[in-house]
Amino acid sequence: MAQTITFRTDADAERALAVLTADGTAVSAAVRSALIDAARARAQHSVRAEAEALAADPEDRAEAAQVLRDMETLRAW
Repeated sequence: MAQTITFRTDADAERALAVLTADGTAVSAAVRSALIDAARARAQHSVRAEAEALAADPEDRAEAAQVLRDMETLRAW
């Protein structure tokens, strides 16, 4: 079941809503889309940060290099 959310806008939020609804998009659809986009961006940021941390970890890089060397010996040709 859908949940109704009420929030107070400020000047920045009003401007953002004006941009997101300028093409006739309903406010509720614009807010839903913005929430989904924000959640996706946060998840991507987290994954990117984790990947950067792993790439900077010398032990992890050494282990990955060893795995690649081990796999090379399994090549058929």
